[in-house]
Amino acid sequence: MQMPNDKTKKYDLEERTAKFGEETIKFAKIIPINPVTQRIIPQLVASSTSIGSNYCEADDAESGKDFKHKIGIAKKEARETKHWLRMIATATPELKEEAKILWQEAKEIHLIFNSISKKVSAKNLDIRHS
Repeated sequence: MQMPNDKTKKYDLEERTAKFGEETIKFAKIIPINPVTQRIIPQLVASSTSIGSNYCEADDAESGKDFKHKIGIAKKEARETKHWLRMIATATPELKEEAKILWQEAKEIHLIFNSISKKVSAKNLDIRHS
């Protein structure tokens, strides 16, 4: 499993979120299926791949309100992905290290979208008070 290093994960969020989704899909394929993981795996794949699709939608937003909404969804999906990775690490301790790498990337993506969301909110407040 290979996440981008610091030099390659600059500011192309569309590419970064797509790679994250791809890496999570690859990870999901190595998770042993049992009564617990068979319920978690689809949740993990859905939330991790939704981050990038919602970012793409935000990038093509029709309004500031639409942009903020889609960025908010991407942020929530990143946070949810962290949750499912934690559950997988608990359900399959042998994959804890791989899950930890993905969890860290989900955390960083979540923080990026959180920052964007706050900036959009602050900008909207500035506009209303002008």
